[in-house]
Amino acid sequence: MNLFTDIRALVLDTLDAMTRDGALPEGLDTAAVTVEPPRDPAHGDMATNAAMVLAKPAKSKPRDIAEDLAARLGEDDRVATAEVAGPGFINIRLAPQLWQGIVRAALRDADYGRSQMGAGEKVNVEYVSANPTGPMHVGHARGAVFGDALARLLDYAGHDVTKEYYVNDGGAQVDVLARSSFERYREACGLTPEIGEGLYPGDYLVPVGEALKARWGESRLDAPESEWLEEAREVATAEMMEMIRADLAALGVTMDVFFSEKSLYGTGRIESAIESLRDKGLIYRGTLEPPKGKTPEDWEPREQTLFRSTAHGDDVDRPIMKSDGAWTYFAPDIAYHYDKIERGFTQLIDVFGADHGGYVKRMKAAVSALSEGRVPLDVKLIQLVKLWKNGEPFKMSKRAGNFVTLRDLVDQVGADAVRFHMLTRKNDAPLDFDFDKVLEQSRENPVFYVQYANARINSVLRKAEGMGIAVDDAALAEADLSVLDHEAELQLIRALAEWPRLVEIAARGHEPHRVAFYLYDLASQFHALYNRGNDETSLRFLQEDATATQRGKISLARAVGVVIGQGLGILGVTPVEEMR
Repeated sequence: MNLFTDIRALVLDTLDAMTRDGALPEGLDTAAVTVEPPRDPAHGDMATNAAMVLAKPAKSKPRDIAEDLAARLGEDDRVATAEVAGPGFINIRLAPQLWQGIVRAALRDADYGRSQMGAGEKVNVEYVSANPTGPMHVGHARGAVFGDALARLLDYAGHDVTKEYYVNDGGAQVDVLARSSFERYREACGLTPEIGEGLYPGDYLVPVGEALKARWGESRLDAPESEWLEEAREVATAEMMEMIRADLAALGVTMDVFFSEKSLYGTGRIESAIESLRDKGLIYRGTLEPPKGKTPEDWEPREQTLFRSTAHGDDVDRPIMKSDGAWTYFAPDIAYHYDKIERGFTQLIDVFGADHGGYVKRMKAAVSALSEGRVPLDVKLIQLVKLWKNGEPFKMSKRAGNFVTLRDLVDQVGADAVRFHMLTRKNDAPLDFDFDKVLEQSRENPVFYVQYANARINSVLRKAEGMGIAVDDAALAEADLSVLDHEAELQLIRALAEWPRLVEIAARGHEPHRVAFYLYDLASQFHALYNRGNDETSLRFLQEDATATQRGKISLARAVGVVIGQGLGILGVTPVEEMR
C-alpha cells in the first residue's frame, strides 16, 4: 500500500473526469503531476501541483483549474479537505480512517513498503573489487556496505539484482604480491625475508609463505623467478581472496559473482570487445594532445590505438593499446563491461573509491558505445573514511602494513554498528568514524537510537502478552484503530505512510543512505510518542483499564516495528529485541 500513489491516482482520475466534462481539453500530459508531502506540514497531509503544470497546455489559469479540482477531490470519502493555496497548489487533508488503515496494512503485509517499481529489470551492482593483495581496510568497508545496501534496496524495489566482485588479478600488482609472498616463503624456510621497497610488508602474507613451503618444500629457494612467479601468483591470489571472502562475510556481505580479470586475457574476450567498438568506427590510430600540465617540451607525442570516447561524452579519446602492443589497463575494463552487457543486464552500477573520479567519464563512454546507448552506467564514488579514537585521528597506510582492517573494525564495534554508521552520510561525502561515538548509547548514535526503538516495541509486546493480549500481527490488525486519533499518533502514522514512497525515491536515486535517515526520523517520532505517554496516560501503549483501547495502541507500536525491521533488512542490520 502506497498512500501517495493512491491519492495521485485519485487526482488523475479526477482530472480525467474534468476532461470528460469539458473542463479540461483532451490529450493533456499528466506525467509531471505529483502528490507529495507539503513543505510545511501545517498546510495539510499532501499537496498536488496538478493545476500548476496543466495550466499552460490547457490554456487556463492555474487557480481556475485548482478550484474545480479541489471541489471534486473533496467529494471523495478519503479526503477530509482540499484547499487551494497560492497561485494554484492544492493542499489535501486526509480522513483519519485512511491514516489508521496504514497501521492495518503494515500488520497484514509483512512486506509493507516493498515495491514492484523495478519490474524485474536485470541490474548488476559491482562493488568492493579490492585488489587481491591483502585484507580489506576501512575504505573498502564503506564501499562494501554501500554496495550491499544498494543491491538490497534495488531488490526490495523489484529489480533482479546481481551482486558482483571484479577480481583485479591480471595486473602488475599481483606480480608484486607473488614476489612479496616469495619472501615469506623464504621466511618459512628459516631465512630472513628481504622485503624491499615496493613489496607488501604486512604479516598477513606469512600464512601464504607457509602454504608455499607446504607445496614446494625448499626446492624453490634458489630457483629463478621465472620458475615460481606464476604459481606463487595463483597461490597468493587464492589465499587473499579467501581472506577477502571471510572479511566480507564478517560484515554480512556475500557476492553472487566473483569475476576474474585474468579470465579476459588469452581468451579473445578483450579482442571481441574492442572489435565491437571498431565495427562502430570508434577505434583508430592517432596522437593525443599533451595532458594538462605538460608542455610540448616535456611531452613526446606518439601514435597510439585509441578509443573515440569523446563521441560518447568523454573529454578526450583514450588509449587502449600500448606502443609494445600490450593492452592498456582500460582495455580489460572495456571487455569486462561488454561481458556484463552480453549477460543481459540492462542497468549497470559500479561502486568505486574516490580516487577513481577521473575514470568515470571514460567508463560511461565505453558502456554507452558498447550498448549503443541502451544500457546506462551509474558510477557511485565512495569518499574517504576518517577514523577517530579517544579524540585523536587514527591513521592507516595499506602499503606500510599498519592499516586498520575491515575485520579490526567489525571486531571492535560489531557488523551492525559498522553497517549503519557507514550509511549515515551520502556516499560522495566524507565520513568520520569515531569508535567511541559509534558505541555510545545516546540519541547522538543513530544505530543505537533505532535499535532502542525496536527494543522498546518488543518490550511493549512482551508486557502485553503477559497481560493476556494476543500480539500476533493478525490479531492486532483486527483491533479498533479509531482510537488512534491524537495528533501525535497521527504524526507517527504519517511517517509510516512515507515508507513505500521513500523506498522508491531511494531506489530510483541509488541512495540507500535515505533509508538510514528515514529510520532515524521514524525512531525519533516513536520515542517522542513513547516518552509523551509518561505525562499523558491516554497516549501510553499499555493501558490496563482499557483493553480495547490499548490493543489499538499496541498495533501502532507493532506497525512501527514492522517498518523498522524492513528498513534494517535493507541496510543489512539485524534488529535487536532487547537492549543489554
